[in-house]
Amino acid sequence: MKILTTTLCLAAAIALPAVAQAREITLNTQMKSYSGNEAYLAIYVTDAQGQYQSTLWVAGKKAKYYKHLRDWARGSGLNNIEFDGVTGASAGGGQMLTVKVELADALLDAGYQIRIDSSVEDKRDNRAEVIAPLTSTGAGKLTVGDSYVETFSYDL
Repeated sequence: MKILTTTLCLAAAIALPAVAQAREITLNTQMKSYSGNEAYLAIYVTDAQGQYQSTLWVAGKKAKYYKHLRDWARGSGLNNIEFDGVTGASAGGGQMLTVKVELADALLDAGYQIRIDSSVEDKRDNRAEVIAPLTSTGAGKLTVGDSYVETFSYDL
């Protein structure tokens, strides 16, 4: 029994670092000043070819509007497992959205990107409004949005 316990403890000590290869990052999204309803945003990771990999955050609580975040919706399949636990309130004109999320270390400096799709009721939907390379040197640098997002940055 003592040998089994020692073996299990040793196996856990070896396996634990492999499981814990993630870090907390902060996503900062400054919205442009605009009139109208708050924006729905999908912040997600793609590979270098733009293929969906994982969801980091979805701003907007009513799932029935997620279909307007088209590239993210297509990539995630609007599968609840992809966004359960990573949703929050919408962001309005002139507001700053700041969230902390977990990011796998393997995605950093490996050709991945952070993308943001945006949508505002009765206004246009924007696919890949923001595309920011996911690199250690890109941390803290501002990426300008094309429509509702003024700037986006991430901090490691």
